[in-house]
Amino acid sequence: MAVFLEVVEWLDDEGNEIVHRVPEQGSGEMAVGSQIVVRENQSAVIFRDGRALDVFGPGRHTLTTMNIPLLKNLLGLAFDGKSPFRVEVYFVNRKVFTDAKWGTTEPIPFRDRELDMLRIRAHGIYSYRVDDPQLFVNTIVGTQRLLERKDIEEFFRNVIISRLTDFLGENYTSIFDLPANYDELSMGAKARISDDFRKYGVELVDFYIKSITPPPEVEKMMDERSGMRAVGDLGDFTRFQAAKAMREAAQQEGGAAGAGVGMGAGIGMGMMIPGMLKESMQESKEKCPHCGNPVPSGANFCPSCGRRLGGAFCPQCGKPVPPDANFCPNCGTKLK
Repeated sequence: MAVFLEVVEWLDDEGNEIVHRVPEQGSGEMAVGSQIVVRENQSAVIFRDGRALDVFGPGRHTLTTMNIPLLKNLLGLAFDGKSPFRVEVYFVNRKVFTDAKWGTTEPIPFRDRELDMLRIRAHGIYSYRVDDPQLFVNTIVGTQRLLERKDIEEFFRNVIISRLTDFLGENYTSIFDLPANYDELSMGAKARISDDFRKYGVELVDFYIKSITPPPEVEKMMDERSGMRAVGDLGDFTRFQAAKAMREAAQQEGGAAGAGVGMGAGIGMGMMIPGMLKESMQESKEKCPHCGNPVPSGANFCPSCGRRLGGAFCPQCGKPVPPDANFCPNCGTKLK
């Protein structure tokens, strides 16, 4: 049984509903003299048989034969202007809806010039408003049967992801270039997505990208790669870490436990010293003039034969002597 609609109005206390249908179920009967009250930032669309017939803006509207010509043409000559007719009234909220979230439910493929093929996730927010209520009701409400905000935004989320995927693939080649270009990327994506929104009578007011990230396992590999670059020379870093561990162990007041830590660090350092010495000797190109074995750079004595390096010395008293001297000027020992 249809509900007779004498005065039709809708007040959204929370302001989060985009479309409200009167009556909520079935259809209602209206006649000449019925009134439609439309509040600020609202539009009322009269809907019949799957088609939006007319739109009313803010104000109180009394139905007359002057403002329902479409109904008269639709119902034919049998309509005398007095008999009730079955309709549905859709109130459309025209305010700007902010903080609408979009994001990828599944990673999307992206070909990166440095990392090759990988999957990325993208998230952001956008704001929108209904610009053409009649087109919106015909395409979204009448065709898609979407009334709730969450359902409408879910529909638009799929549109956003599809267009953003195309835009990324056409204009960017590396994920490392994206953070520095979020503003440009947002503006370019908004221009492309706006055309799709406009087809449904909706204006895309703002569009922002908050993050574009690879999967967690790829992020971990990228962090490890950055850490290796930050470390620099691995040998120097290892020696620094060992020395730091010994210093911290010596400062601990943990009794036997602290002593054990210190002993472990000392043993580890003791095992590292021969390798460090060998490495430093391999890096050095200097050789002992007496035995011919390599010596560390800047050494004063040869680690192999124990003899003093860097100039001539008296074998008897150990004092330095001139390069061409035949006798030691200190003790008189014959040198040649």
